[in-house]
Amino acid sequence: MPLVSSFFGILIYMFKEKNSPHKKPHVHAVFSGERLSIAADGEVLAGELPRKQQKYVEAWVALREDEINAAWTALNENDEVIKIRGLEG
Repeated sequence: MPLVSSFFGILIYMFKEKNSPHKKPHVHAVFSGERLSIAADGEVLAGELPRKQQKYVEAWVALREDEINAAWTALNENDEVIKIRGLEG
């Protein structure tokens, strides 16, 4: 699962399933052992993070929706991993 971004101790991963594409572009956020799956449109798909970190991830997704979608396409069509800026920069 490639790391595509990180900020404030939160790691953001994206991966594809071979022969079984996902229905929605999404990322997996990990913080202190907790996990959250969130779609590029902001829908929480599974899990949760501590409130502050989840708000950071939700804000990041809102700011980076187009970049998440582009990275999703690149990974699923070309196996290309595109890094996405975090909230710090």
